[in-house]
Amino acid sequence: MPKVTELHVNGKAVRIDADGERTLLSVLRDDLGLTGAKYGCGEAQCGACTVLIDGNPARSCVTTVGSVGRRNVTTIESLEQNGKLHPLQEAFLKFDALQCGYCTSGMIMSAYALLQRRENPSDNEIIRAMNGNICRCGVYRRILDAIREAARTLQGGVR
Repeated sequence: MPKVTELHVNGKAVRIDADGERTLLSVLRDDLGLTGAKYGCGEAQCGACTVLIDGNPARSCVTTVGSVGRRNVTTIESLEQNGKLHPLQEAFLKFDALQCGYCTSGMIMSAYALLQRRENPSDNEIIRAMNGNICRCGVYRRILDAIREAARTLQGGVR
C-alpha cells in the first residue's frame, strides 16, 4: 500500500508520512501524539483502541491508515473543549465508571457515537452499542449509569 501523507483527525487535516499498512492506532499514538486510544488486544476484540471514523466506532488497532482515506477520524482528545470536559467524560467521573481507566476512552467513544444517533437510548440500546468494549475491572453498571446521565444532560444531542 502506498504512503499516506494526510489524515483528517479531530476536524483538522494533518500531514503525516506513514506506510499505508501501519495501523491507525500506531499513527495516532506514535506520529501524532494522540495517546487516548489504547492498545489492548490487537485483535479488535476489547475496544480499548476505539475511535470514530465518520462518526462510527472503529477499532484502530486493526484499521490500516491507508484504508482511512479522507474520512474523518475522531479521538477522545477532541471531546474536551476549552478546558471543559464533555458531559460523557463528566458522567464517567461522577459515577466512578472507571477504575484502571484503560478501557475508558474506548468506552466513551462508543457511547459518544451512540448518543450522536440516539438522543435518549434505552438500556438495551446502550448495552448493544457497548458490546465489544470490555472492562476488566467490571464496572459495567456504573458505565450504563454514566451513559444514561450524559444522555439526560445533553437533552438536545451531542455537542
